[in-house]
Amino acid sequence: MVDVELLARRLVEIVGPAHVIRDPEQLATFERDWTGRFVGVASLVVRPGSTAEVAQVVRTCAELGAPIVPQGGNTGLVGGSVPRSGEVVLHLGRLHELSDVDERSRQLSAGAGVTIAEVQERARQVGLDYPVDLASRDSATVGGTIATNAGGMYVGRYGPTRAQVVGLEAVLADGSVISRMSGLIKDNSGYDLISLFVGSEGTLAVVTRARLRLVPSLPARAVALLGLPSLERAVELVAVLHRTLPTLLAAEVFFHEGLELVCRHRGVRPPFDRPARCYLLLECGGQEDPAPGLAEAVADVVPEEWALLGSTPIERSRLWTYRESHTEAINAEGVPHKLDVTLPLAALPAFEQEVRDRLRRRVPGARPILFGHVGDGNLHVNVLGCDPADERVEEAVLTLVAEHGGSISAEHGIGVAKARWLHLTRSAADIAAMRAIKRALDPQGILNPGVLFPPEHP
Repeated sequence: MVDVELLARRLVEIVGPAHVIRDPEQLATFERDWTGRFVGVASLVVRPGSTAEVAQVVRTCAELGAPIVPQGGNTGLVGGSVPRSGEVVLHLGRLHELSDVDERSRQLSAGAGVTIAEVQERARQVGLDYPVDLASRDSATVGGTIATNAGGMYVGRYGPTRAQVVGLEAVLADGSVISRMSGLIKDNSGYDLISLFVGSEGTLAVVTRARLRLVPSLPARAVALLGLPSLERAVELVAVLHRTLPTLLAAEVFFHEGLELVCRHRGVRPPFDRPARCYLLLECGGQEDPAPGLAEAVADVVPEEWALLGSTPIERSRLWTYRESHTEAINAEGVPHKLDVTLPLAALPAFEQEVRDRLRRRVPGARPILFGHVGDGNLHVNVLGCDPADERVEEAVLTLVAEHGGSISAEHGIGVAKARWLHLTRSAADIAAMRAIKRALDPQGILNPGVLFPPEHP
């Protein structure tokens, strides 16, 4: 049993009284995820202001046997950053150091609490960009996106977060610090701990700083929204465009039921006079205007009445609204089951049709709303109309993913929501190896307990 009073006094000595939170009303902000589905109880919240303070906090928690839940922007979808049963919430928002851009290496360093939007803004000041981009960019943090290996809409062009991390500083479960912040592109000296920590969901170490790779800015942008008869047609078109349209950055897909929800929630008109079954949003970027090339490519594959193009910022924003407002509109309808999965591209159309049918048969009242990144096979399966605790939804969706050879998590991690289904797409040998790494780095099991792995039974 953790002596919370002693723990609080020890932590106040490290970070000061203003940064140890115990008031129930203030704690509530940190005990619930932004969807409202995952709610827990924290013994307290501690807000360290440096890697050294994080190390002292973790060391103290280890000494007193207090489990820790690291938390950043708390924008995850699988409950991985929410306390479950009295853990210490280690909030990293004060780790807000952001370096200038090193233009020679095209890199910068950022604290775990820096938001993705802030990294992008800093990079764009010198004609570069940070290619991890997602709708929650203003609240999602560097530490959180590293912990979950977040992706976003440009994965097909640049890869996920792991591909952008060239250095890392992290605190292990005993309070020791690993710091590899040199940003070396070639470094084959032993195990790649940086890559190991990316996507580990706070179960192996607490990420405090990162060295991030930047890419050349592509200031000239153009967007097209297409109405299509099926997801199969969208997959076919994207495969062709990847070969023929070198400026292609993003390929996003959504469906009629999601569009209706967005239009009602945002008070906007549908893009076309008649509804299509499937919508494909394309974004191209370059140093010079990509609009003519995009227009030509679209004209070759889609009738004029089913294509809208936008090249000005207002036009592009209007078209992106139909896709990026999905999450907001879905949450406004109620507490959803949010399952982000990835499929082989060849299996994507069949899965999209079968998952709707399976949910209808197995979970009466389920309202599936799908959207995602068609270029990399990632669909976000959102299900309204069901009790948030009804695990028949997860059972129906995730078993179908496994049957099609996919992964039950594409970019948000396993968290607590998917832990019991990890075996569907990871073998017993895989899970045993991951557990061995966890035990080696965190023998007390204090870092984010309950996340990623199902409970072990004697």
